[in-house]
Amino acid sequence: MLRKPNIRRPIAALLMILGAIMMFLAPEAWIGAILLVLGLSIELIGISMRTHPSHDQ
Repeated sequence: MLRKPNIRRPIAALLMILGAIMMFLAPEAWIGAILLVLGLSIELIGISMRTHPSHDQ
């Protein structure tokens, strides 16, 4: 995981926005369900990067 917060926070925000866009644009078909799950997982990764502090030791 990235250790520098000034790099980690913009990447986390970008992942959260990308995940939200993918969830919003997912069509109502099987590929849409796959895109919805992918968008949700990308957004959860972004949230976890933003909330969990790095362990600098």
